[in-house]
Amino acid sequence: MPALPAKPYPPEVHQRLAADAEALIARYPQPRSALLPLLHLVQAEEGFVSATGIRFCAEQLELTTAEVTAVATFYTMYRRRPAGEYHVGVCTNTLCAVLGGDQIFAELKEHLGIGNNETTEDGAISLEHIECNAACDYAPVVMVNWEFFDNQTPDSAKQLVDDLRAGEEVRPTRGARLCGFKETARMLAGFPDERSGANDESGAGGAPSLAGLRLAKGEQLPGTPGARVVSPRNEGTEA
Repeated sequence: MPALPAKPYPPEVHQRLAADAEALIARYPQPRSALLPLLHLVQAEEGFVSATGIRFCAEQLELTTAEVTAVATFYTMYRRRPAGEYHVGVCTNTLCAVLGGDQIFAELKEHLGIGNNETTEDGAISLEHIECNAACDYAPVVMVNWEFFDNQTPDSAKQLVDDLRAGEEVRPTRGARLCGFKETARMLAGFPDERSGANDESGAGGAPSLAGLRLAKGEQLPGTPGARVVSPRNEGTEA
């Protein structure tokens, strides 16, 4: 049975998105290079990339809907069903998994009563197991709308989602304040981060991120007697 045609955006929504799309496309020498930002733009509108959003992107860039769909289904950051207000990602890649990520993910599924890539009935939380987010020094890591919550445990992760559902203020371990999934998607599209103090709050790593560098320089880390770094050229070791 052929797919039904995508329902267009209402005129006022289409006009607003078209203006935003024009601004994004103008940043690139080739219009089709703006496809990834445009997919984030339509995701910011609906909370996922719908058939309507795919057709909108195709029209703006003079692509086929098949070309746009191929990209939208390749990258996991583009949702194909509505995401919750808070999209919770649990890293289950190697280091986070062995340090408890798998258990966190399993207990969150049971606690929330949803599976992978599903959303709670109240629309507050969606859950996904995600790949490495380059925060292995703080494993196991949970991300909420791509903000870091480091060194999590099953209990702390369950408390986190409970607080989010209750409307409590929740602060990431590092970085700017938490915002909704749609607001995050708009920033990922390339529009300014309007959060108060966002430019003053670093999401960079701290002491754990620098431990290897300090050891390589021959420094002694607190609580690690005898720690050493082996030379990559087998030229001996440094204390």
